[in-house]
Amino acid sequence: MLRSGRLVALAIATSVASWSGASVAQEPYPSRTVKIVIPSAPGSTTDTLARLVADQLSQKWGKATIVENIPGGVMNIGASAVARAAPDGYTLLVAPPSPLSFNHLLYRDPGYDPGKFVPITLLAKIPNVLVVRKELPASSLKELIDYAKANPGKLTYASQGVGSTAHLSAAQLEVRTGIQMVHVPYRGAQPALTDVVAGHVDMFFDTLATSVPLYRDNKVKPMGVAERPSSISDAVESYTFHEICAGTATLTAVQNTMVTDWTTAVTVLGLPPIPADYTG
Repeated sequence: MLRSGRLVALAIATSVASWSGASVAQEPYPSRTVKIVIPSAPGSTTDTLARLVADQLSQKWGKATIVENIPGGVMNIGASAVARAAPDGYTLLVAPPSPLSFNHLLYRDPGYDPGKFVPITLLAKIPNVLVVRKELPASSLKELIDYAKANPGKLTYASQGVGSTAHLSAAQLEVRTGIQMVHVPYRGAQPALTDVVAGHVDMFFDTLATSVPLYRDNKVKPMGVAERPSSISDAVESYTFHEICAGTATLTAVQNTMVTDWTTAVTVLGLPPIPADYTG
């Protein structure tokens, strides 16, 4: 994750510098501090990636690039703060899907219009993994579903908040398998995962970036991953959801429940797009 994170950070450094330089003709960009807003708590995959990006931007530009965490409201609070910023390229938002793709469909007034953001670059695509606490009496997805059916309303699942990808993934699992679980929302991925490790909550739809180290330390059990890229094929000895689901009708119904999370960088609408022939 660290090596690929550095490569991603270098890519966005080039992208943002080129994009902003083409957009702001009055002065060299950047001429002052650039702020990256993270709409989640410290310790999340998004937070880690953004800090790698900020470090590389600072080195490339010779100007400070700072990171500010503004968690809460299922990332709506942080996204709203960026939406209110001046459209000058000095305030960036690094976020996963929810505040950019579907929060406006779940909330009547999230406090901002996602259509007002200008995309800069895709930073990462990270497969989600379903992990459970170490002591849970299930060693496979089938056993987990059987346990949930035998104990309706007993299983608990964590999420980063109402409407987050973890929440929606677990809700899909409930609908497609006919099980009943209890949702326990947190103010970020890190506290949610911490409680899974401590045994306070049973399961969590997490990203590989934060769950693989815990799996290697024998602190959680993976039930399945959304996909298995070659770069992490030996990191999680858990079948992909499609492999797990092959063979039984019940499991086939949930093969699309797992998703691959993505993280992108955006800023506020108001700057002209890069010309098609612009090379930086």
